[in-house]
Amino acid sequence: MTKNTPVTIKDIAHALNLSASTVSRALRGMPEIHPETRQAVLQLAQEWDYQPNQLAKNLVKSRTRTIGVILPTLSYYFFSSVLNSIEEAAMQAGYSVVVCQTNESYLREVAQIQNLLNSQVEGFIISLARDTQDLDHINRLIRKQIPVVIFDRYAEGIETSKVIVDNKLAAFKATEHLIENGCRRLGCLAGPPNLLISNQRLEGFKEALQQYDLPFKERYIFHSDFTQENIMMQALSMMSLPEPPDGILTMSDRIAFSTMYALKQRGIRIPEDVAVVSFNNEPTCVYLSPSLTSVNQSIQEMGSQVVRLLLKQLESEHSVPETVTLSTQLMVRESSMPSKKKVS
Repeated sequence: MTKNTPVTIKDIAHALNLSASTVSRALRGMPEIHPETRQAVLQLAQEWDYQPNQLAKNLVKSRTRTIGVILPTLSYYFFSSVLNSIEEAAMQAGYSVVVCQTNESYLREVAQIQNLLNSQVEGFIISLARDTQDLDHINRLIRKQIPVVIFDRYAEGIETSKVIVDNKLAAFKATEHLIENGCRRLGCLAGPPNLLISNQRLEGFKEALQQYDLPFKERYIFHSDFTQENIMMQALSMMSLPEPPDGILTMSDRIAFSTMYALKQRGIRIPEDVAVVSFNNEPTCVYLSPSLTSVNQSIQEMGSQVVRLLLKQLESEHSVPETVTLSTQLMVRESSMPSKKKVS
C-alpha cells in the first residue's frame, strides 16, 4: 500500500489477521461481529482513512460519464457564466454535469462532495467556498485518485490541476490605472482575509503603490464578507476617514455595486470625489451610472480549460497537475475616468 493508493478492505483484513468478509460485515455494523472486533476494524479504518470507493465499483461496471461541479453560488454572474461554459464543453465531450452550490459554506462544501461521490460522478470541478480553510476533504479526493480540477478560487496546499488568472498582475494594472488618472490616496475593499485570490489582488495593489512611490496605509484596507450590508458599511467607513481615498480598488463587481450605491446615498460623486475600479466585468457594469471600470476574465476559456484538464485526468492514470493561467483585460469606463479630477 503506497501513500496514494486507496486503502481496501483486504488491507485492513491483512493488518488485523481477519477475513475480508469479516471486515466488510464489521464496517457495515452487522450484529454477528464481536464488538471488540468491530471496534478494532473501525479504528484502523479511521486511522488509514478508509472509505468505500463507490466510484471505483461503478467504473468497473460502466462509466457514468458524469462530472460533479461545486460552486460557491450561482447568484454571481461569474460563476453562472463559467458553469455555462463547463456544461457546453462537457456535453461536447459526451459528459453530463451535476451542479451543487455551497452558499459560501465549508460544511456544505464537504457535504456536497460526499453527495456527489454517492451519485458516482467520475470527477470534480470545484471553486472553493469563502469559509473553506481546512482542505482535507479536497486532498482526500486526490489521495483516492479521483480526478479534481480547481478554478478561480483555489488554495495553496492542493496538488491538483487548476485554472486561474494572474490576480496579482491584474490588480497591479487596475491600481496603476487609478494612479495614472490622478488618484493619490488609494483604498482597497477586499474580500475575507482568508481568501487567497483576494489576498493576491491586495498584493498587486500594494506593488503598484510601491512602484509609484505612494504610501501603503493599513487604514485604507477594508475586508468584506460579500454581503451587501457589510460591504456598504465598510465602504462608508472608508470614506469617513479624515482623509478619505480618491480611488478605490474593489475585489469584485458585486462589492463595487454595493459600494457605489452606498457612496451615492451619501452624496459622494464617482469619479469626481472617488474613482472606482473592480473585477469580473459583469454585463451590468455597462448600464450603471457611471459605468464601472472592471477587469475582464476569459470566462468562456476558463470553462473549456477546466473541462479539458479534468478529461485529461479521466483518460490517464498518471496525469501530472497542470496550472493554466489566463490573461485579463481592464475595461475602462466612466467610474475611473479623470474628467473633473486633477492629475498631479
